[in-house]
Amino acid sequence: MWFAAAVCAMALSACSSSALPALPATSGSSTEKAERDVAMGFQIESDVFEPGGPIPSKFSCDGQDVSPPLTWSGVPQGTSSLALVMEDPDAPAGIWVHWVLYNIPANLKGLPEGVPAEEELANGSLSGLNSWRRRGYGGPCPPAGTHRYYFRLYALDGSPGLQAGATKERLSEAIQGHILGQTEIMGTYSR
Repeated sequence: MWFAAAVCAMALSACSSSALPALPATSGSSTEKAERDVAMGFQIESDVFEPGGPIPSKFSCDGQDVSPPLTWSGVPQGTSSLALVMEDPDAPAGIWVHWVLYNIPANLKGLPEGVPAEEELANGSLSGLNSWRRRGYGGPCPPAGTHRYYFRLYALDGSPGLQAGATKERLSEAIQGHILGQTEIMGTYSR
């Protein structure tokens, strides 16, 4: 019995570390952090796809390749800015980053469809570089099969202090120790 529990625990650990890559949390285990975020009600959603459901082709490289609308609620108290990362952990070359956006004003309740790929948006948000080394959103574009796309939103106690054009890795370093909460929504896309 204990052996089966240990094997399950190891399998879950391996799955969670490879299937759900995340930027670092401030304190406690990722499970404790997720429980706190749910308890606080910090949520992200989209009105064009359900959690775990298919992302419409309009938002992919097969369609118009525009970003989907996103809304959020329950931003933790003390949040100064937000950061958003969209990535595909199922890409053949490893985690593929589709979108990096930071310095999002804390009072913003979401992003509209078709966020422009400008260095600085009208609301002050800054665009980072995706894995194509381009600024802005790059939609789902798997070579084959079904891939998962995670939109992760981070509530920060300050600004990352980065210029436009930062990579996900650089953003991760800059926000280490400054995450007040995080939430995510995952959608799928198939080709």
